[in-house]
Amino acid sequence: MKNLIIFGIGEIGKLAHYYFTNHSDYKVVAFTVDKKFVNQKKFCGQPLVEFEKIRILYPPQYHKIFIAIGYNKMNKIREKKYKLAKGLGYELASYISKEATILTSHPIGENCFILENNTIQPFVEIKNNVFLWSGNHVGHGTKIDDNCYISSQVVISGNVHIKANVFIGINSSIRDSIIIEKESLIGASSVIMENTQPKGVYVSEKTKCLNKSSDEIVISPKN
Repeated sequence: MKNLIIFGIGEIGKLAHYYFTNHSDYKVVAFTVDKKFVNQKKFCGQPLVEFEKIRILYPPQYHKIFIAIGYNKMNKIREKKYKLAKGLGYELASYISKEATILTSHPIGENCFILENNTIQPFVEIKNNVFLWSGNHVGHGTKIDDNCYISSQVVISGNVHIKANVFIGINSSIRDSIIIEKESLIGASSVIMENTQPKGVYVSEKTKCLNKSSDEIVISPKN
């Protein structure tokens, strides 16, 4: 088995440990974070060490690393740590679920996290440091650039270009042949029908609560 270090001790770090341990040929041997965040000796049963000492304790010749950080600051924290790990000489591991349908012949980039029930259609390109949570559809010919985070149940139609550091919230839909510009933030349940603006913020209206109680509503079954 290949030895793996996970950067991050939040929920994504815990999930990464689960997926890599149970559904990959990697063996997680340690966790790491910056020195100022080390407040315990172990995490998920593995040693927790300072990132500043990682190269000495776990040399890159014998270990790969995975950066398990979410979308804070439009994925820029994860991007920064990804580049630092590369600069230390580490190869970045990717996790691609065996329960995802991968039909593209293009290689998927480093430090990607592609969970179960994703459908990646032919001719899709996925660059480095891209997270695809469970149950997304990525249409044919779509290109996803570096450092993007796509939540669950997102439908991306064909030939879309998603530029770097984009966040797309749960249950969103993206029409075909448009460009999602750099650092666009697309909130949950949004419907995007045209090109976005760089650093644009797109949100759908919240579901309204009617001024009625539920027992006032009659729901008649259809015959």
